[in-house]
Amino acid sequence: MIRAVAAYLAVLVMSVLPAGAGTLSDPTGPVVLTVTGKIGNGNTSGVAAFDLEMLEAMGTAEITTSTIWTSGLVTFTGVRLAKLLEHVDAQGSTLEATAINNYSIAIPISDATDDGPIIAYLRDGKHMSIRDKGPLWIIYPYDQSAAYQTELIYSRSIWQLDRIVVAD
Repeated sequence: MIRAVAAYLAVLVMSVLPAGAGTLSDPTGPVVLTVTGKIGNGNTSGVAAFDLEMLEAMGTAEITTSTIWTSGLVTFTGVRLAKLLEHVDAQGSTLEATAINNYSIAIPISDATDDGPIIAYLRDGKHMSIRDKGPLWIIYPYDQSAAYQTELIYSRSIWQLDRIVVAD
């Protein structure tokens, strides 16, 4: 009887969750990024927590660009912001991105295009320390277009990123 009730409740819960909800694996290493808010896919109640290995497993993207914070061309490697949002089934229109030091900035989800920003975890092939703007840094392809060379875009290039809230 207890097994039948448990099975019934499991089916009931699964029928009201969005497709893919709760299907992320659990992080096995230190959590470097949490995504909350209007998401349909997580690994705990309302949260998608990621370690570096999980971000790397989503597929890599590279942007080689100059920045106002570094000298010369730098190659950043990470996961496309669009890919991460797809992975968590983001359902809002704005991202509230926050850094370790609580710096926070709103980023429209419309920025998350296939050739737009990445969440970088490597700089010239090396993991970034907190002291070196890591472990995660939102990088836009600044050299690709003058549209990416504005104070607004620079303000969205948050380093030491550790959490994102998906909102309306």
